[in-house]
Amino acid sequence: MGQVTYDIDMLRSFSTGIALGSYARAADRLGRSTSAVSAQLKKLESQSGTPLLRKSGRGLELTDAGETLLAYAHRLLALNDEAVAAVRGTDLQGRVRLGLQEDLGEAVLPEALGRFARAHPKVRIEACVATSAVLRERLALGQLDLAMFWDVGLDAADQHTDSVLRLPLQWIGPADLDALDAPWWQQLQKVGRGAQGDLQEPIPLVVVDAPCPLREIVTTTLERAGLPWRYVFTSSSLAALWAATSAGLGLCVRTPFGLPAHVRTIERTGTVLPALPQITLALRRASSEPEPPVQRLAELLTESVQQNVRVRVP
Repeated sequence: MGQVTYDIDMLRSFSTGIALGSYARAADRLGRSTSAVSAQLKKLESQSGTPLLRKSGRGLELTDAGETLLAYAHRLLALNDEAVAAVRGTDLQGRVRLGLQEDLGEAVLPEALGRFARAHPKVRIEACVATSAVLRERLALGQLDLAMFWDVGLDAADQHTDSVLRLPLQWIGPADLDALDAPWWQQLQKVGRGAQGDLQEPIPLVVVDAPCPLREIVTTTLERAGLPWRYVFTSSSLAALWAATSAGLGLCVRTPFGLPAHVRTIERTGTVLPALPQITLALRRASSEPEPPVQRLAELLTESVQQNVRVRVP
């Protein structure tokens, strides 16, 4: 076989179809006909010399070769889009005032900021890492151009805000949960296994300082399940919450996104912990028509989050 050069458009169709779960939706997103996208996929498989997709029920799933190509497709598309943005945006100047929540900062900022800085070296970024309540307030006061935060009540009619993704909230405990001998945890498991009696020890909660929408979600969920609870640790610092959770002081509630190694999600099987709802990761712009640097950074943040979720969230 001679040298193969993959076509960026074919890789974009391939990647978009996987991301949307349908190549018909990918065709609509990319402004092409379904037959054109199908022809691109056939040519991509022909170039690869191996099937990239296989039937699974009524749908399709990636083969091992498809998984490998998809990972490279993401990198090639990112580099291509970065090159286009760099060529078109070399003269962009000014600043972008960006707000992020703490768990997003560590997981999202390095990649997105690196790509943005290479494409727009003359644009200055001023970052604010804070709680969702603080970020909303600063947006309202005109102190931020762009913010990404977890939201429980996203307004679909809000033209300034996009829903980046939705993830389920999870109960979070220490990574070495099996070795945790705290009385509240032993009782939680004992009652969950069907032992007679109710919880005598309230479920200890590790939460962000008020105001925080997760506090109400968690306590309302526990009360509806008839389970006692109490706050054992509160802080405005997410790092402090992780430390308290890791030490076994109590349970925290977050999404599985951006968890540090010393904590982990808890399987509810064998416990009395109730199911929790989903939460939306929102991206809000201060203006419905943002300046080009703001719009580009918003796109990079969205791409980085979605890629991070594919890699890290089970």
